[in-house]
Amino acid sequence: MYLSHFGLRELPFTITPDTSFFFAYGHYTDALNTLLVALRTGEGFIKVTGEVGTGKTLLCRKLLNTLRRGVVTAYIPNPMLSPVGLQIAVAEELGLQVEGESNPHRLQKLIAQRLIELTAARTRVVLCVDEAQAMPLETLEAVRLLTNLETEKHKLLQVVLFGQPELDLRLNDPGVRQLKQRIGFAYRLRAIDRQGLDAYLTHRLAVAGYAGGNLFDAGARGALYKASRGIPRLVNILAHKAMLVAYGRGSRVVDKTHMRAAVRDTEEAGGSPSFGRVRRRLAAVFAALFLAVSLGMLTYVSTQY
Repeated sequence: MYLSHFGLRELPFTITPDTSFFFAYGHYTDALNTLLVALRTGEGFIKVTGEVGTGKTLLCRKLLNTLRRGVVTAYIPNPMLSPVGLQIAVAEELGLQVEGESNPHRLQKLIAQRLIELTAARTRVVLCVDEAQAMPLETLEAVRLLTNLETEKHKLLQVVLFGQPELDLRLNDPGVRQLKQRIGFAYRLRAIDRQGLDAYLTHRLAVAGYAGGNLFDAGARGALYKASRGIPRLVNILAHKAMLVAYGRGSRVVDKTHMRAAVRDTEEAGGSPSFGRVRRRLAAVFAALFLAVSLGMLTYVSTQY
């Protein structure tokens, strides 16, 4: 691998959500601060949405690592659960032994007792649900019922939903309208802007131990932004592949030709040969249609005069 070639301790552009690489820049910092403020003010439901690859899971894990003193966290990474399955998952996250228990009423009671105990000990409980757009509607409703547990002044459980934009469509269903009404804060993660991309590359390389100059030249950075559209996951995939190409060619700097090779090898970036052929064919079809329409109009005008 290229670690020693570029003077790195670890791979800088993996797609695993490693919180040591969290990019505290722009809207990512805003998103984390929004979550912390919303949880501090006692909101029952908080929602974070973003397109695939924009860093929702990394933000979720950063939040979980940040919430330490006086907070117990529960994390549900796979929400494709039945209502009872959700209750069991939450109970286990709260340290309850519920093996073999399948009675919804009993599970709800056990969870309520545990939440009351934690609240009495001045401990807040935060439930984070990743990929929430995949949660069945009846399970979303079960989440809302969990948040019904409250004292006169405080919610016993706060919930943060992380999901793709399809989560908004699910929340528009009349069956979960009560949950939607309880969302006090919402944040939409966006892609990284062009200026942010340079800072993103520098940040990840520095965390990985790089101490040199610009590893990616201006041409490579421009091609990377165009192909990735600023989506962090695509940025990581393309940057890693481009570094492999540069390493294979013995280069210490990633240039535009290396990045173009990475783009061609990445279908999601529109770089696969088949994608290119389709795009060229479509362009040819549209050009032919434009020419035909133009000739038709000229013929019509000539017959009128």
